[in-house]
Amino acid sequence: MRTVEDILAELNALDRSHKADYYRPRDASTLLILDRAAGGPTRVLMGRRHVRHRFMPGAWVFPGGRVDPADSRVKPADDYHPAELAKLMVEMKGPKTEARARAIAIAAIRETFEEAGVFVAVPAGKATPAASAEAIDPHDAFAAFAARDLAPALAEIRFVARAITPPGRPRRFDTRFLAIPAEAIAGRLESGLGPSGELEDVAWVTFEEARARPELPPITRAVLDELETRLAGDPRLAADHPVPFYRWRRTEFVRGLIEAA
Repeated sequence: MRTVEDILAELNALDRSHKADYYRPRDASTLLILDRAAGGPTRVLMGRRHVRHRFMPGAWVFPGGRVDPADSRVKPADDYHPAELAKLMVEMKGPKTEARARAIAIAAIRETFEEAGVFVAVPAGKATPAASAEAIDPHDAFAAFAARDLAPALAEIRFVARAITPPGRPRRFDTRFLAIPAEAIAGRLESGLGPSGELEDVAWVTFEEARARPELPPITRAVLDELETRLAGDPRLAADHPVPFYRWRRTEFVRGLIEAA
């Protein structure tokens, strides 16, 4: 496993000769679904971004994307551990509200369905009849949840990393990386892919297999390394654990820690 110094050295060695206008980072989130079956190595669900995408074409990534305003209006079935909620609200840009913090996880769950066809949810308990497949807009993630009487679940989510795209890039994101056990999956589309078409070749891979892919972005590699190190000493992913935070300061990437108040 790499050291923090090794991770920072790779991030700071990237070519930054191409500069774009200044853009304010947008909130984004991504979900690391961890399959930790007894007796085997931890696997994580990842996929390859479609080669026709303008942003990171062909990259091997976790499902995720930007937070939409509507995400804050979706009601989850349960809530974060209080320590996770507190950490997600640290240095929150704009209104500092619990609804915005919950929207971070809701966005990751929504994007995971849209990109990988996976429902991270629990039964909603409304006992409503499922709508027919023809009646469901395939691009309306939470209509698909409701049709199966499912609601997004936050209780098992753990905040494991945060990274902000440095200045000089045409798109910038303030991304929170969230982890959840594979047991939180309540169902999956038969196709094994999501309706958005953003990800191809979705698969469960070990950390070693993921790192062997040349299409793996450096920040994704950094998060894998951070998480593997944490799992070695904190296999249960305790909610009060500090979270690594990578961001650009003046002329280089730095790594800080986010702790619950």
